[in-house]
Amino acid sequence: MTTTTTGPALRSPRSEFRSVALPSEHGGWGLTAEPALVGLIVAPSAAGACLAGAALTAFLVRTPLKFAAVDRRRHRSLARTRIAQRVATVELVALAALVVTAVLAADAPFWQPLVVAAPLIAVEGWFDIRSRGRRLAPELAGATAVASVVAMIVLAGGRNTAFAAAVWLVLAARTVTSIAWVRAQVARLHGHASSARATTADLADLAAIALAATAVIVDRRLIAGAVAVAVVLATQRTWGRTDPPRPVVLGMRQMALGFGVALVTAVGIVAGG
Repeated sequence: MTTTTTGPALRSPRSEFRSVALPSEHGGWGLTAEPALVGLIVAPSAAGACLAGAALTAFLVRTPLKFAAVDRRRHRSLARTRIAQRVATVELVALAALVVTAVLAADAPFWQPLVVAAPLIAVEGWFDIRSRGRRLAPELAGATAVASVVAMIVLAGGRNTAFAAAVWLVLAARTVTSIAWVRAQVARLHGHASSARATTADLADLAAIALAATAVIVDRRLIAGAVAVAVVLATQRTWGRTDPPRPVVLGMRQMALGFGVALVTAVGIVAGG
């Protein structure tokens, strides 16, 4: 009797391209869109639109850059490596063009938030090139850095620094609580629940409350946004008393909560003048 062993099927060029060019973190789309949405509602400008496009491009380019960096670190050159390098080159050129256009069109300098976010971006990158990007620290660092886009858009639209920082704090509060909570729920779903994960989620909630409260102290127009963050915390606590749903349902719920916080924050600011 002869046994034939068949290796894994080769990926088609299209499948290879998708795996290298498109982010696998579905929640990242919402985390990228939320600060862009808030920024463009409260401080619309051509420069802000360019920064929103740059944020989306930066989110996209992270995936091929990660593949290229990981393969380089491991001293290997695969078909995916070459695809990743080409895609990253095109997207980096587009990113640079958008940033330059934003600089030329901006009503005021908007670089201060990027300087603050740079160490967070570095932390995420350090973990990414070591294939450890799914850990808590890089996820929190990356999401908080992405939220800085709202501050840059607001500054580019001519608003003041304190207001820009306050809006960033509210969106950062939402990401901090949600990321830790989702990780705890996914662990429960797979039977890996632990007191350490629960404690981490509790600490993240406290951090979110502190961030949202600070935002209100800085600018009272963020009260609605802070209340929305509190609603997210309460909702997550309620859901946490039941069995966790499938990851796709968790993701859809978080996207709804995220856009809810973004819209309530923006409306509260506009209503407050």
